[in-house]
Amino acid sequence: MIEQVTVQLRAYPRGFHLITNDVLQQLPSLPDAGLLHLFIQHTSAGLTINENADPSVRVDFETIFNKLVPEDDPDYTHTMEGPDDMPAHVKASLVGCSVTIPIRHGELALGTWQGLYLCEFRNHGGRRKLLATIWT
Repeated sequence: MIEQVTVQLRAYPRGFHLITNDVLQQLPSLPDAGLLHLFIQHTSAGLTINENADPSVRVDFETIFNKLVPEDDPDYTHTMEGPDDMPAHVKASLVGCSVTIPIRHGELALGTWQGLYLCEFRNHGGRRKLLATIWT
């Protein structure tokens, strides 16, 4: 069986944000076993799974991504939406637009130190939508 729901996230500032609980609150009851696939419906933000305990990890991610893909690069041609737009598209492609998480015993089978991140690459990205697909 397949079930799909839209998860609406509030607007987050630029950065890496743990959203595991935000997503879980908007999902129906999870099956005993299956898969949860999350797809972000935007081109300037991404999803990933990583460290959920130490907030400095999120700060370091932001620092590293800004070094990898700087703003105001004179080689960018897509510049009409502001200096953070083209870098946001590149960063979103590096991170990816989806994650798949196993479901076990009615819960997400994340590791002890794993959490789901919204990677917001725009200064003012606004509310983000995720399409959640649950396979049983």
